[in-house]
Amino acid sequence: MKKAIFLFLLANICIAQNSTQQNQSKKDTTTVKIATIDLYRFITLENDTTYIDTSLTIQKEYSHNYLRKDIFGLLPFANDGQTYNTLQYSLTDFTPYPEFGFKAKHFNFLEANQIRYSSVATPVTELYFKTTIKKGQSVDAFITLNTSENLNFSIAYKGLRSEGEYINQLSSTGNFRFTTNYQTKNKRYSAKAHYTFQDILNEENGGITTIDNFESEDPNYNNRQRFEVYFNDAKSFLKGKRIFVDHNFRINPKKRDNNLYITHQFNYENKFFEYNQATVPSTVGNTTVFRFGESYKDRNINDQTRYNKMYNKAGLIYENITLGKFQFFIDDFRSNFYYKQILIFDNRTIPSTLSQEINSVGGQYEYQKNKWNGRFLYSRSITNQSLSNLDAKLVYDLSEETQLSFQYQNINKLPNNNYNLHQSSYVQYNWSNDFKNEKINSVSANATSRWVDLSVQFSVLKDHLYFNIISDVDQALARTQIVAPTQYGGTISYLSLKASREITFGHFALDNTILYQRVDQLRAILNVPEIVTRNTFYYSNYLFKQALFLQTGISLNYFTSYFANDYNPVIGEFFVQNEKQIGNHPNFDFFINAKIQRTRIFFKAEHFNSFLTGNNFYASPNNPSRDFTIRFGLIWNFFN
Repeated sequence: MKKAIFLFLLANICIAQNSTQQNQSKKDTTTVKIATIDLYRFITLENDTTYIDTSLTIQKEYSHNYLRKDIFGLLPFANDGQTYNTLQYSLTDFTPYPEFGFKAKHFNFLEANQIRYSSVATPVTELYFKTTIKKGQSVDAFITLNTSENLNFSIAYKGLRSEGEYINQLSSTGNFRFTTNYQTKNKRYSAKAHYTFQDILNEENGGITTIDNFESEDPNYNNRQRFEVYFNDAKSFLKGKRIFVDHNFRINPKKRDNNLYITHQFNYENKFFEYNQATVPSTVGNTTVFRFGESYKDRNINDQTRYNKMYNKAGLIYENITLGKFQFFIDDFRSNFYYKQILIFDNRTIPSTLSQEINSVGGQYEYQKNKWNGRFLYSRSITNQSLSNLDAKLVYDLSEETQLSFQYQNINKLPNNNYNLHQSSYVQYNWSNDFKNEKINSVSANATSRWVDLSVQFSVLKDHLYFNIISDVDQALARTQIVAPTQYGGTISYLSLKASREITFGHFALDNTILYQRVDQLRAILNVPEIVTRNTFYYSNYLFKQALFLQTGISLNYFTSYFANDYNPVIGEFFVQNEKQIGNHPNFDFFINAKIQRTRIFFKAEHFNSFLTGNNFYASPNNPSRDFTIRFGLIWNFFN
């Protein structure tokens, strides 16, 4: 990788020098600086730094997808750009503040802490492309440059359009982001800022109505467009804009052993969710079905939910070179979750607005010296709402190849807004609640080494909130799906153990990841598969006098049977069900990847065993997962 960058830059320098020499009559000497890889950095909000990587590894194969990351523990729906069922519960992140909700729509929605900022020696461009399901394409274009050593800008856009195999399954998404990263020459002031605009449109067919036809493997249904679905004209739409600034100023002019900083963070965001359904009744065979029950409208349902929030956080940091950083802060969180009207029916009133004003105080301690790296955070509200967050993390670098980390988190979390308030044209999808806070205790440990990577997490959940199906017997017989928020007053204990190990022998390798999960609960609320595994056997080698690097192999993805959560498009959420199990189906992918200079080419035959192992592959109880599909894509990096 370093050699490729070096040769590319050296070639340009040599051309420039030769041209100059031809135009000059006398010989001169020029000193040329070569940009090393450590000058091409990506920085997170927490100042964790990584470097640009144009290599082709098995991890790059895992991340060549719509989310641009390893999705082990997530189960994608049949079409690109749709939602994901969660196989690994420990992937769930928590914040004590109330969130917008509609979580099933947010897998591709970039939150503020997911934005990366750049600092590069020369302009860098990355182009990502991948074919989608039937008509469409997925692209991600990114460019970043430093106008000076201390000022960086980046602009990027990720877009997708994918038709899908089934009726009414189109996905169309866009993620625009602009970032800037600045610090003064004396490093007294630094700032990170970004702007994002994101929109996610999905046609919602509600799943297939004829599961028996799917599992019968009738060749007449090899054309998936022949399957009957619940909705032919429903769709959901999520969009959001965000302005974010995080900056700090050192009070003392020169950095010394003791330093004092003023910090401030600003986050303004608005979101909008819409569920649209032109035709209310569904046709299942010769029967008319009202899938979500009685409606106030007989056609053209257009439910809209709006949300905005403004967050300010101001703090003071005392830094001692020996002792570490001590930060004290106060923050102000304000949000509005609202509809256009107040609903009054059945002696109930559903308000139009849920507003929150929360102030918290807290402290954070950071220590980084030699092999130790620690961060300890505690915050608590000082307004009427009761919320708190204790988050402690400690990392120890035993050697260059071995790292140990420990984390403990105790959160008293306010419910997401759509648990407490929701309005819809569907009668039974209107509610106004006042749920208790969720209490979450979680401890985790990770060990990374050249032999094996291990991670273990144990969580205890109290007053857990979830969406539950509440259809009565008659509604269930009529295929009516009524879902409502529910709070479980008992305790749920969750344990996960994950191990990863790659075994190499010559040009061959076997990469293995296995996850074990166990849940202790009196009611089946938190449902996850006991075993999730991914095993990849592959070959890699240089060919054509090392001009091409080839990687080819087969991946197996598998999880044991369990009562998977189902998806409801009206509320954009998954809900608990205990009627149908999915899983126990091996999914084999064949791939051929190649790297030529800084271009990585990906070819994959996904789920090529689907014709051999039966139609029992699902992403949720009535949504089949992906069929056999051939995909092609590439990632191309440019350095100026």
